[in-house]
Amino acid sequence: MLPYATIDDAAAALGRNLTFAEKLWFNYSAQKSDYFLFCHNILFLFFVFSMAPLPLVVAEVMRSMGIEKYKIQPKLRLSLSEIFRCYKDVMVLFFLVVGPLQLVSYPSIEMVGIGTGLPLPSGWEIMAQLLVYFTVEDYTNYWLHRFLHGKWFYEKIHRVHHEYTAPIGFAAPYAHWAEILILGIPSFLGPAICPGHMITFWLWIVLRQMEAIETHSGYDFPWIPTKYIPFYGGAEYHDYHHYVGGQSHSNFASVFTYCDFIYGTDKGYRYQRKLLSKLKEGSESNGEQNGGSYNLKSD
Repeated sequence: MLPYATIDDAAAALGRNLTFAEKLWFNYSAQKSDYFLFCHNILFLFFVFSMAPLPLVVAEVMRSMGIEKYKIQPKLRLSLSEIFRCYKDVMVLFFLVVGPLQLVSYPSIEMVGIGTGLPLPSGWEIMAQLLVYFTVEDYTNYWLHRFLHGKWFYEKIHRVHHEYTAPIGFAAPYAHWAEILILGIPSFLGPAICPGHMITFWLWIVLRQMEAIETHSGYDFPWIPTKYIPFYGGAEYHDYHHYVGGQSHSNFASVFTYCDFIYGTDKGYRYQRKLLSKLKEGSESNGEQNGGSYNLKSD
């Protein structure tokens, strides 16, 4: 709740007129408690979990030829009933684990200093903080993910997430309840180290989940904007981790690729890419000799 009765009071406290964005924020948040604003995360997560995967799910069910060629594992696809079961299981976890966890975690948000007041952060400040959050989350998630691939932790916890060897967007948050708690730690570390505004925190939660859904989508589109982010892994990179399954000791990183490269846990992935590249070159060469060509897909 903002400590100003009117916009004029806020402008007087800041020593300048409010920007258009700050006026919008004042009108929306002035009479709402900080706890209520924080709980918006529950609505954002529900919306992202439910809506973001839908376009590709519809395309997969209808087998749209326009995007079929971009499916990473074209021979493995789920039926509509299997997709619905995945979503239903995710929603059960959401209402029993994710939602309650959000409701009780506000004291930690308050403790690290994530605020709701004025002035609002600049665009550059938001971008800088988001970069810190993604970097911190990626590094800590890498090590916890490797930890979950230990024999006992994989069999008891992480195996649930790997039930989908050819993942779909709805499977991004599909996991054992204990894994949700464990991997929630890296998501909070960045904001704890570099606390910002509640709006930045909202953006972080939404963007992180959107990224997870994209990397679990099962499709590798050449035009997707994340292709231009340095060291970004993406769907094809993470799909290999699911493709290999429980024996996977490769591609543990959640967002970027540098940890796997530095610690040598991308060797299997790089070897497979070289092998597929050679096979594709050979197939194209043979196709040209026979008067035509065809695409070799990995499945």
